Amino acid sequence: MGYWFFLETMEKLTISDNTIIAQVCKGDKEKYSGIIKRYEKKLLRYATYLLQDEHDSKDVVQESFIKAYISLNGFNNKKSFSSWIYRIVHNEAINLLKKHKKKISLDEDYKLESGENLEENFVKKSLQEQTKNCVLQMPIIYREPISLFYLEDKKYEEISDILKIPTNTVATRINRAKGILKQICQKNKIL
Repeated sequence: MGYWFFLETMEKLTISDNTIIAQVCKGDKEKYSGIIKRYEKKLLRYATYLLQDEHDSKDVVQESFIKAYISLNGFNNKKSFSSWIYRIVHNEAINLLKKHKKKISLDEDYKLESGENLEENFVKKSLQEQTKNCVLQMPIIYREPISLFYLEDKKYEEISDILKIPTNTVATRINRAKGILKQICQKNKIL
């Protein structure tokens, strides 16, 4: 059992998104849960970063998975599924922002780990929160690409697909976002 379990586990890890999508489109609907498991945490993190509301972010990600599932037959398998699903989440989040036109809440609970470096952990978390606060003050056209690049480790081409803007525009926005972030942090006396 150990060897076959190992092989089955390795197969699940190496199977491509497009292969899973093809299997789902052929009728193996249970395989879609593998896509959800792969992307749920990443998409939730991205949506939360855009919306700053965990409940709304969960709704957006769930709705995005449903929309993606419904539209799987129209998915162009020559494109990256990752970029496609991020784009769906992006659209859903932006639609929700437009719908609610709400201010983004910055409340977040701190949970410090117990251990030897409590002060160091506090300073690190405090700096992260202050930096996050600075990012939240940026216009969304700069917040989106910088969060995809630094938080989601997406390449410029993927960000271009997700945001439906040219790669050069992605580079420009990220570069401008760095300058804006620096100005905001200096204004808030973080740097």
